[in-house]
Formats: sequence, structure tokens, C-alpha cells
Amino acid sequence: MAKKYIAFFMACVLIALSFTGCTQATPKDKIVTEEAVTEKLTDNTSFKLSYTQSDSLDPFKSKAQNNQVLASLVFESLFDIDNSYELVNNIATGYEYTDKKEITVNYDSSITFSDGSALDSEDIIFSFNAAKKSPAYGNSLQYISYAEAKGNDSIVFYLSTENPYAVNLLTFPITSIKDDEDGFPIGSGRYRYAYEGGKTVLKANESKEFSPYITTINLVNIAAADSIDNAVNIGNISYAFRDLSSSVAKRMSSAKKLVSMNNLVYIGINSFSGITADAQIRKAVSLAADRSTFADSAYSGYADIASSMFHPKSKIAENVKIFSNEADTATAKQAILQSGVDAKDLKLKILVNKNNNRIAVATLLKSQLEAVGFKVQIEIEETKEYTRRVKNSEFDLYIGEVKLSDDMCLYPFFSKKGGVRYGIDNKGITCDELYVEYLAGDAELGKFILAFNEEMPFVPLIYKKGMICYTKAMSGDMQGYYGNFFSNIESWHFDA
Repeated sequence: MAKKYIAFFMACVLIALSFTGCTQATPKDKIVTEEAVTEKLTDNTSFKLSYTQSDSLDPFKSKAQNNQVLASLVFESLFDIDNSYELVNNIATGYEYTDKKEITVNYDSSITFSDGSALDSEDIIFSFNAAKKSPAYGNSLQYISYAEAKGNDSIVFYLSTENPYAVNLLTFPITSIKDDEDGFPIGSGRYRYAYEGGKTVLKANESKEFSPYITTINLVNIAAADSIDNAVNIGNISYAFRDLSSSVAKRMSSAKKLVSMNNLVYIGINSFSGITADAQIRKAVSLAADRSTFADSAYSGYADIASSMFHPKSKIAENVKIFSNEADTATAKQAILQSGVDAKDLKLKILVNKNNNRIAVATLLKSQLEAVGFKVQIEIEETKEYTRRVKNSEFDLYIGEVKLSDDMCLYPFFSKKGGVRYGIDNKGITCDELYVEYLAGDAELGKFILAFNEEMPFVPLIYKKGMICYTKAMSGDMQGYYGNFFSNIESWHFDA
């Protein structure tokens, strides 16, 4: 009997253990099931950008900087320029110079716009023609005459002058020839314009392989620059690009990331009259300039030092360095002696407009020029009067700034129609002609550089930086750069 009881007891134990095993396995199966159906977290309320409601959202009509920044989310271009000023395929799949004045670009004909319609040659040519007339892209495209389709997936761009870097200019937005039913321009980018709750927003483009955390971007109507700065600081908007055209950096308490820009700050020189008509005096001005001080002090570190006339991060500048970071006072004094100008005549006036950074440059330059023997006076004018005087060459020196195009073209200084040609005596220099020959492939870059260094028609100082500002509540590795401000927006998120 005892044996029966023992057997019965053991059987009960085995049964109990078998149920325990099932009980332990069930939660594991349940977790696997729950993981399989878990949806990716998204946010359609937290991320906010400023825009100017009174300005157009059409990238070819907009004038406001914040509206132009939005364009990089909605539209794609044939090519992008990366943070190292290298060309990257986007809609385009490749290109070739079929002639010195012809660029044939192949594009991906499988790409569709956010409304599902196919992107084709007609859209690209329409966008190019609109870009040529636009305030944002017109200047950079002025030396590309026209474009025409070639086959089913190629466009030929015809240049008015030879330029081996002209393909870098094909970064304008590509839009559909038609707007959507709400009147918004249509692109093939990561987001699209839409109305939601009676307000304009950006919605993630469902037709694109793009799965962001931020599915809706809310737009806040803020036009004034100071108001945008304040809105980022207090979190009313999540992100903004600032070009540091004034003392923005000092006002910003948000998270920040510096971005390089192709904005050259330079010394304009009157080569037509006065002691600056002498090339040795112009060289002395350049040698006396301490570029590291301008970058660190006048621009509080928000600048790249110009080691040549080209942006130091660009490929063309890799092997070109003609300017020292620091002042070379000894060589500057030697250049003055070689000029033969009498010491009593070493008088210069520096013209500058009412811009805090440029006034700081002028003040520092005054001290640097005085250190090599010049007597210097600063003349500060309102922008309108400053502009008039520059255009009429009523200056010895002036502090200027110009946004160069992505091909690093110096035609703004050397062309008869150039926007900053003032004070440059084209008949008295040769470097401008050598530059044209270099672009045509008829002269070496070094020959142009040597001539420029001897004639010094203007003095490059620094390339200004901009700033991406964003709320501290947002997480993610901020990799945006100029022209692609939201490069990795799919990884941005707000911590719970």
C-alpha cells in the first residue's frame, strides 16, 4: 500500500512540474508576440519651425531665409554639396562634360513627387528656368545659358563661359510643374506641405522610403529675425538656422552647431587712385592683416580663416595657401619700402557700414596697419550711403562681404557685371584674365595664384560661419550643414 501512495505522490509531482514548465514558457511567447506588433514611436506635435506667412513657400519666389530653409525638407536637387564642398548625387545619377560648355546630367527617372506623379525632364527644365529668375539662385546660375532634354533620362546644360566646376551649381530645388490641390508647390523630398486643422504644416512624405520619429512639423509664423532668436531660446520653435549677419551668437542660449558658409569677408581696395593704386601698398595691407584675430575676435570664432581666395574646405583650395594666419609685419614694411611711397603719405581711410562684426574688423585692421607705419581713419556709414560710396569707388579700403557660389567662382570680383568689382582696375592687372584662362583649361591654377599674390586686387580675410540653433529638449546627433540643414532629421527625437 505504501508503494502505491509513493507512486501516486510522484505522479502528482511530475504533473505539477509539467504545468510549471508551461507557465514559465507562456510569458516568453507573449513577449515575442508583443514585440512583433510594437509600432515605431512618432511625434506630430513637438517639432516646430518658423516661417514667414506673408512670403511664398515656392522656393523660387521666397525671399525670407526661414522659408528658404524649409525648402531643403520638401525639395530635392540634382546634386548636393556636402560639408566638405564635394559634389554628391541626389536626383542625378552622374554627369559628364561633353564639351567645355556643355554638361550632360543623367537622372533617376524612377523618382516620383510626393503626390505620386513621375519626375521627368520637363520638371527639371521648368525648375532650372524658374531658378534662373529667382532671388535665391539667379546670381549663381547666370553663367548657365539654358537646358534641354536629351533622351528619356538626361538633361544638357549649356554654359556661357567655360567652368570646370559649374556642375556644383546644379543644386537648385526640383519642383513639379504643377502645384497640389491646396496650391502648395510639390517636391520629392522627405516632407510635403499640407493643411491640417486650418494651419500649414509639413507632413512626412508617404511615397518616400522615409520613416522619421517626427511625422508632422508644425509651422509658426515668425518673420522678424530677433523674434526667431527668442523663439528658439524659449522653445516656442525647435530649430532655426542663423547666418550671424549681426551679433546673433551672443543672444542664443539654445543648443548650437556651427556650419561653414561660402560668405567671404574681404578688404576692397581702390586700385584707381591714391597710394592703393600701387600693388606693393596693396600687398602690404594684406601682409599686415592678422586673419586669426579677425576670426577669433571680430567673429568670436564663428569663421574659417581664408588661406587663399577659395574656401579652405573646398577641393580647389587643398594645395593653395598664399595667406598666413598671422600678420607678417616685417614683410609688410618691406613692401612699403619697395613701393617708394613717402612715410608722410602713408594715410588710409577704411570705409565700413554699420555692422558690428565688420566694424570690429575695421577697428582691428586699423591697429594692424598702424603697426607697419600707416595712419588710419575709420569711416562708418549707414548701409545706403556705404553702398553708394563703394559703387563710386569713394574709398581707399572698405570692409565687404560676398556670398560666393558653390563653384567658388570669382567672377563677382573680375567680371564687368560682378557685384563686388568696385575699386578693381581690370586694365592694371593680369590675374583676372589668367583666371578666365584657368577656367577654360588654358592656364595652370598656380599661374593665376602667383599673379593674384603680386597684384592683390582685393584681400580675402575670413569665411563666415553660420549657426544651427535647436531646443535642448531635442535629442539626436545634429549633422545638418549649410544647404542640407536637416540631413539626418529621421534620427531626431524628443525624450519622454
